[in-house]
Amino acid sequence: MTRFMSAMDALSEISGKLCAWGFFVLGLFVSYEVLMRDLFTMPTIWVDEVVRVMQVWLTYLATAYVLKHREMITIDIAFRRHDTAMRRVVETFAILFMLLFAGVAAWYGFQLWLKSTLAGHTTDSFLALPKWATHASVWVGMSLLGLQGLAEIVRIWTVGVPPPASQLGDEV
Repeated sequence: MTRFMSAMDALSEISGKLCAWGFFVLGLFVSYEVLMRDLFTMPTIWVDEVVRVMQVWLTYLATAYVLKHREMITIDIAFRRHDTAMRRVVETFAILFMLLFAGVAAWYGFQLWLKSTLAGHTTDSFLALPKWATHASVWVGMSLLGLQGLAEIVRIWTVGVPPPASQLGDEV
């Protein structure tokens, strides 16, 4: 189980770092478009769609990183202490609920991706990007989130409930 947790942590960490740099590049693309459109009055035809595809991918891939660093929205009024059995039960229940959502999203996302891939669907734009490029982000990201969720459940019952990074003073 330790190998599984380590592998998932590493995968989520890599995914998160790639997403951070991806959002930086996305910002550069948007800045470029604003510059081209407003300063040179020569808008591009590719930035809008490329940025949308990137944003969808980056958002879904970042979810596992956010879970790993315990930065999802949490309300812990009743269970502030991290070392109690009840806190472990509550954390496990919350992650199981998230796993249900991630599993359903991954399942239907995969079905949508498979359908659009086999049918050769493309976007209704000048670039006509294949729709599988955006549809794949749902099942890939939710699968990664689900696997990180399983690793977190294992961590809760073997190591304990880790406090959120914000309580440790870590900045992401």
